[in-house]
Parts: sequence; structure tokens; C-alpha cells
Amino acid sequence: MQPRGTEPMSIRGAAYVAGIYEHPGRDLPTHTIWDIHTEVAMGALADAGLSMGDVDALFCDGTAGFGVLTLCDHFGIRPKYVDSTETGGSSYLAHVGHAAAAIAAGKCSVALITLAGKPRTGSPPVQWAQGPESGFESVWGMAGAPHSYALAAQRHMYEFGTTSAQLAEIKVAASTHAQYNSNAFLKNVVTVDEVLNSPLVADPLHRLDCCVVTDGGGALVVVSPEIAKKLGKTQAKVLGHGEAVKHTNNGRIDLTYTGAVWSGPLAFEEAGVSVADIDYASIYDSFTITVLQTIEDLGFCEKGKGGEFVMDGALIAPFGRLPFNTDGGGLSNNHPSNRGGITKVIEAVRQLRGEAHPAVQVPDCQIALAHGTGGSLGSRHGSVTLILGQHDA
Repeated sequence: MQPRGTEPMSIRGAAYVAGIYEHPGRDLPTHTIWDIHTEVAMGALADAGLSMGDVDALFCDGTAGFGVLTLCDHFGIRPKYVDSTETGGSSYLAHVGHAAAAIAAGKCSVALITLAGKPRTGSPPVQWAQGPESGFESVWGMAGAPHSYALAAQRHMYEFGTTSAQLAEIKVAASTHAQYNSNAFLKNVVTVDEVLNSPLVADPLHRLDCCVVTDGGGALVVVSPEIAKKLGKTQAKVLGHGEAVKHTNNGRIDLTYTGAVWSGPLAFEEAGVSVADIDYASIYDSFTITVLQTIEDLGFCEKGKGGEFVMDGALIAPFGRLPFNTDGGGLSNNHPSNRGGITKVIEAVRQLRGEAHPAVQVPDCQIALAHGTGGSLGSRHGSVTLILGQHDA
């Protein structure tokens, strides 16, 4: 309970994303996980104009070794603040919010966030402890992500008349952007018909409705305003952050919405902006249905109207109604370690800096939204919304 007469601490303007780096590799058979962590960490620190010796906080997920403890040892640092929050693909957006809160509380001033993985070339799979639901869900086909997301897509289609062709428009937009990204895993622009004619993976989702599987990783450096001022370069100010967990509600789950219905309003309120103020959006795109439901739940259109919203090039940069995932996203560019959250922040920062490819750079991009979805739309997941800007809105 909040003490009477006090207000909850806001992280608006409390921290800046000063360094970003996305590993250029998508197929890295000779790299170890630790090679990738090192390369992305050094890349992001160099981008920020800092060194490993400046880092006093370290954030990572729980997918390798002892997580943040292993990385501290590997990097040879003794940070005074660590965080191994694990919410799947949304973990890294949570890390940015947590880093900003820690900086605001005076716990640290330079936070390093890293992700690395090798699902394409044989990295051992993450060994999660089985949850209490596993004996009821996995044996009936819910072990694979496409099946779970397909359930959400089927229900959305049943409730609102959403079509496979509308979902395909999301892939078309992502591929249109990926053609300008020299590192993108899939660079070919595709049509709606090509998406619909690709093999079904889990009805109604086709192969081209699914994200790519890539090696690689990324890193972010989040710093205090004092450090940011000394660096003297274009950075992204943290304006708002929201987190939410959606689960099965003991079997009474509504598959037509995501945790973004809760995380979005929290982030918008803290940032003091509305959907009308968003110039660019990085939206988690593990599958096309993930994007469509998230757009609705964040308030860019009415519930059930996402299919109509994405038509007619609405998502295509630079002049679409909602330019999104201008790097090609998880659908075409990169989904490192089967987790796309960190790349969503990276591209949002590129847009705010004016560093996206000229063909997809949103003119005068002042406020950007990044959203992550970790887990599964068909069962339980964590949603994190992050709003970044060049200055106070």
C-alpha cells in the first residue's frame, strides 16, 4: 500500500538509452554464447562512448549458466546492482524500465543489458523447470509456440472476422522494410498471396506468418541524466514503462487480447502521451497475430478492428498510419535466441536518433514506442511497453 500523502516514483526522464548494438550475424556456428554476449556488450558500450569499467549495473535473462552471475564473471566486473528478470522475449524491455528505476533510486548510473543465443546452429535449449500446467497442456500439443498462437488467431477470426489476408499484410510490411537492412535474415519483399500460399504450420498460421529463427543477440546501455549529459550525443530518454502478466485464469482465458491492455496504459500515463503522439512503433512480432492483437490492445484502433487497421500499407514506413518494425522485425530481420524484445528497443532508438535506413526513417521522429511479448498468447505471457523520446513531450 502506498503511504498516505506520497506519490509513486516515476522514471520519466530518469534515464537515457545511450548505447545500442545488434549483432550482425544471423548464423554463427563458430561462436559461443559468451562470444556473442561479449561482442554485443562491447558494441553497445562503444556506441555509448563508455567502457566495461564504467558499468555498475548488469541485466540479462536467465537463459544461460547462472545468468547475471555467470556474465559478471565472464566480463570480469563487480556491479553494485544486478537483475535477471525473466519474462521471455519481453525481458529486455523490462530490464530498461528496471534500470531506469534503479538509476532514479541512486543504485547505479551505467546499466548494461545483454542478450545472446544460438537456436539456429545448435545452442542447447533452455531447460525450464516444468510448471504445474505441463501435464495438462504439453501432451495435447501446446508445447510448440505456433500451436498456441494459432489458437489465439483462430479465436480472433471467429470473434471479429479477421482474415488470413489481413494477417499477411503485417508480413508484407515487415518484408518491405527488411529489403533495406543488409543484415536481415530474409530480404525479399513478399506479397499477400505469397504469405497465403506458404505452407500451413498451425492453422490458420502459415510459415510466413511466423518469425525467423536466428543466432545472434543485442545489447543496450542505460545511463543516468548526468552521464548522458557528459556523453554529448543523441540519446533516447525513457518516458514511460509498464509491465503486466496475463495467464490462463484457471482455464477461463480470453484469447482475443494480450497483456498490452494493462502494460500500455501504465506506460502512456507515466510518459504523459497518447497513441496520437507516437511517431514510430516497434511491436513484438513472433507471429503476425501478435502484432495485430497488440495494436488493438495498445489503443491504436478498436478491439476487433486490427485487421482493418493494418490494410493499405498502414504499417509501412515512412508515411504509413503507424510505421512499425523498420528493421524488418522478427518476421524478416532477426529473432535472436527466439527472443525479439531487445531488437525492438534498438530499432526504436535508431528511429529517434535518425539512424534508420533513409528509405524507412520516420521524418522528425520524436516519440517511439517499443513493446515486448514474452511467453505465449495462447496460455501465459508477460507484456512490457516502453515509451522513449528525444525530449519531454
